[in-house]
Amino acid sequence: MTTTTLAHPPVVSADTWLAERKALLADEKALTKQRDRVNAKRRRLPMVKLDKTYIFAGPEGETSLLDLFEGRRQLLVYHFMFDPEWENGCSGCTGLVNAIGDLSLLGDRDTTFVLISRAPLAKLEQYKARQGWTLPWFSSFGSDFNYDFHVTLDAAVAPVQYNYRDQQEQHFMQGESHGMSVFFRIDDEVFHTYSTYARGCEGLTDAYSLLDLTPYGRQQDFEDSPAGWPQRPTYG
Repeated sequence: MTTTTLAHPPVVSADTWLAERKALLADEKALTKQRDRVNAKRRRLPMVKLDKTYIFAGPEGETSLLDLFEGRRQLLVYHFMFDPEWENGCSGCTGLVNAIGDLSLLGDRDTTFVLISRAPLAKLEQYKARQGWTLPWFSSFGSDFNYDFHVTLDAAVAPVQYNYRDQQEQHFMQGESHGMSVFFRIDDEVFHTYSTYARGCEGLTDAYSLLDLTPYGRQQDFEDSPAGWPQRPTYG
């Protein structure tokens, strides 16, 4: 009989496995229903009218937040970490964008998706070309956009009227961060409906969901895994 020191789940009979699998299935169904309830609450969130005009640099020149909708009703903005002083974008954000699949369904549902970073447009264009990306990417350099939506957390910058991020989280963060913001358009008026940060963005790709199905999971240190399981820093 072969012996190994490799970390792995316990080996059991098919009947024992089936009993354990059915118990887990009950938890999975409860999680699905809870996710549906949370999504329903999100759809009922109120929204805030934006009175400030944000201007971005894009391939076709200056463009407003309203223009980014491309005439659609909803706008999804992924705040890609790219400090103006950096020569390359965040490796984690890069991996996330690389894992994004076909987004044509968004357009069919009256929704536009864009990337926005604080680095100057020239750096974004160079990095985009090296990565071979086609997603629309705009620079917020010189505007308050990143500060107002709490993805640039400089202590020297005064906070805006309302803060979406947890105060304790902000206490430990400074500089660039990643996140997701959602906007809604009524005629020429733009409204902010939702923002999320850190692990709130992980649902943008399928990679984490697929890893969640495996014995080793995401292999990140926040996970409750058995001793000996491979793990690395979550944001390392």
